Amino acid sequence: MSGDHHHDQTHEHDDHHGHEHGHDDHHHHDDHHHHDDHDDHHHHDAESVGVAVVTVSSSRTLDSDPSGDYIAGAFEGADHEVVARELVPDDFEAIRGAVDDLIARSDVDAVVTTGGTGVTPDDVTPEVVSDLLGTELPGFGELFRTLSYEEVGTRTVGSRATAGIADGVPVFCLPGSENAARLGVEAIILPEVGHLVGLATRD
Repeated sequence: MSGDHHHDQTHEHDDHHGHEHGHDDHHHHDDHHHHDDHDDHHHHDAESVGVAVVTVSSSRTLDSDPSGDYIAGAFEGADHEVVARELVPDDFEAIRGAVDDLIARSDVDAVVTTGGTGVTPDDVTPEVVSDLLGTELPGFGELFRTLSYEEVGTRTVGSRATAGIADGVPVFCLPGSENAARLGVEAIILPEVGHLVGLATRD
């Protein structure tokens, strides 16, 4: 954060300097103004977030949960904190209860689920989470399937990975396979989670 503050101070100085030199620096002043807007846009980014990981499966346990293990390890490796780790069966009310409780916790900044995003009758995670979302993030699923296509081809149409904001908490729903979890976390969630948490909670 101290770097951002210094950056803002630098631009304030440059803007003042531009006024002193009159019309010749007008173009540069506009450039700095644009960058100041960009800096302010990222000012609320959260450097470290508390993440809850929820595995949706009727066959796995927390002792045999490679996707959940990967997600938790990836966030911890990126200096975030895993504040909750749960496993729930493929059941609408069970998933809803778990995610709803986690969203309400003050130490949970984001929720990541893995499993239940396919097209079999018991894949209900997207329905559960969509019911809780105040704001949907359609770009998450669109980008996930675009990237997934490079790995699994047209089979990606069977994935209903989704995301959104529920009561100020970003919620990301990933498929149950470890490869899919890795793709979603590494390529999309880790680069953006701090930014989304910051925006979702800014005053």
